Amino acid sequence: MDEHMLKVTDKGILLAIKVVPKSSRNAIAGWENDELKVRLNAVPEKGEANDALIAFLAKHLGLAKSQLKITSGETSRHKKVLISGVSSVQMLEDKLR
Repeated sequence: MDEHMLKVTDKGILLAIKVVPKSSRNAIAGWENDELKVRLNAVPEKGEANDALIAFLAKHLGLAKSQLKITSGETSRHKKVLISGVSSVQMLEDKLR
């Protein structure tokens, strides 16, 4: 995994994500063009896919939902998620493989 896929900022770790809504199940589908590809069974209506993304990532990473925030791309498949309160980029990389 390249270092530039997870960007450390003064507010936390920024993660680029490509969401594939209306999938058969929630799953991480690997890395694609410097973005983490996440399949979600939620529909992209009324913020359902965004809520499902935060809930899925929080559970997968063992974090509280409050530690994750979509900072850009709320109406796009290409999103940036800020992860706060995590001290180890390596821990995130290991869990996102």
